[in-house]
Amino acid sequence: MKTEDTEHGPVELWTPAEVDKARGEIVLIDVRTPQEHALERIGGAMLMALQEFRPDCLPGQEGKRIVLHCGSGVRSGKAAAMCLEAGIDRIAHMEGGMAAWKEGGNEYIGTDISSGAPKKMTKDD
Repeated sequence: MKTEDTEHGPVELWTPAEVDKARGEIVLIDVRTPQEHALERIGGAMLMALQEFRPDCLPGQEGKRIVLHCGSGVRSGKAAAMCLEAGIDRIAHMEGGMAAWKEGGNEYIGTDISSGAPKKMTKDD
């Protein structure tokens, strides 16, 4: 994992591979819209859309690190900045977002086009 210095403090940048390896040990929070999350999502990720994002409503990080993600990394970077501004001193987000997650071949929950039902998928599906 890398660290990026921002005007409000350091933000941890996790790769999709690092996030995948740490699943079960982190709290993954999706800051995309509810529609984007419904269409495709990383299994186990919680949703707190950026338009309603409130750092004071995040779970504590005593046992598990919070890692934010979005579609490309832009919105999760904005949410991380909001966390730092709110006084949360350690926050992380996933580089490249959902696009990089899928490109890396990681499993996600997508939508089966023929039935509209959720389906486990990889980039080859």
